[in-house]
Amino acid sequence: MLELFLCSMLTILPDFLYRRFAQGKRVGIEINLFTVWYELRWGITLCLILTLSLITTVFYFHPSTKSASSVFRTVTILPETNGRVAETFVEINQQVSEGQPLFRLDSTQQEAAVETAKRKIAEIEADMVVAQSQLKEAEGRVVQARGGLQQAIDELAARAEVQKRSPGSIAERDVERVQVQVDAQQGALDAALASREVIVTKIELELPAEKASAEAALKEAEVALRKTLVVAGTDGMLQQFALRPGDIVNPMLRPAGILVPERPTTSLMAGFGQIEAQVIKAGMIGEVTCIAKPWQIVPMVVSGVQPVVASGQVKSTDTLVDLQQMGRPGTITVIMEPLFPGQLADLPLGGNCIANLYTSNHEALQDPETGFWRSLGLHLVDAVGLVHALILRIQALLLPLQTLVFGGH
Repeated sequence: MLELFLCSMLTILPDFLYRRFAQGKRVGIEINLFTVWYELRWGITLCLILTLSLITTVFYFHPSTKSASSVFRTVTILPETNGRVAETFVEINQQVSEGQPLFRLDSTQQEAAVETAKRKIAEIEADMVVAQSQLKEAEGRVVQARGGLQQAIDELAARAEVQKRSPGSIAERDVERVQVQVDAQQGALDAALASREVIVTKIELELPAEKASAEAALKEAEVALRKTLVVAGTDGMLQQFALRPGDIVNPMLRPAGILVPERPTTSLMAGFGQIEAQVIKAGMIGEVTCIAKPWQIVPMVVSGVQPVVASGQVKSTDTLVDLQQMGRPGTITVIMEPLFPGQLADLPLGGNCIANLYTSNHEALQDPETGFWRSLGLHLVDAVGLVHALILRIQALLLPLQTLVFGGH
């Protein structure tokens, strides 16, 4: 309507003034309800053409959308394991800080696993003490075996010396018997050394490895025990938290609640039509008016433009995608930030806004190679942005009335 009113001031009004004062036609006689089309046909036709051209120019070069929102992310509260709730520490809508306990699952099984791992470590440490005693016993046997071997060797040497000095004085069988004793004592020494080596290996390798495994099992059991206590991962407000002792929580099927991170609104995400994709660029100046901030216009700047359209995404499934399902055109996602920091700090997370973007041809107009007609066209494009800015202010003025009075809220 605003575009039609402005265009009528440049077309219908001059045509009427010419008919009325130049041609002398009177309102209600020559110009009436039945002859207005014939008398003002040139003004009306030019008004319609100019209105359509103005609307097209305004909405193309200065995009507008009602799909602007201060989007935010939520954190799903999930335990890392299934379990029955044993105790809760918070309530719904409570403000929590990072690391604050939220609820605890029944930890009987995990506590038993921790105690078992501790007992296993104690058992291995006792085995180490026993192994040290066994090592001392084995070393004593080695000393005993070496003494017996040395005694047998000395006896064999003595008999050999007597046999050498007085051949036939000692029976050959006695010499062979002593030799067998030497071999037996040598075998006993080898067995004692091997037994000691087994105990040393057990002390240095086997028992430390078993202790390390038991300590790793203890750490694993302690980690599983800590997982039964669910804490807040970030500062925020707890929502949809209705757990009570005895409830079953499943990380796949039943979350415990939602945590809304606490942060001020620093940006908006807006969806513009695909036809305006060639116009919207990072760095464009814009304005928004929000339902939660009535009668306020906040200057914005485009900080980023998403290079993909969400409606065209394809996910891997077991069925082929019919492109007809993507017939509905998606929107260009634009990230907008306040031109002056802090102007959206009091905007609730998820608040809806109306956003305008304005095309600026300042650099092209400053280029000396820009011709007259192109310069004139660029001036007109920049000038009609005033129409959209005026429309946004009218929307900001009427928005509380539409919401509270006509909307019935």
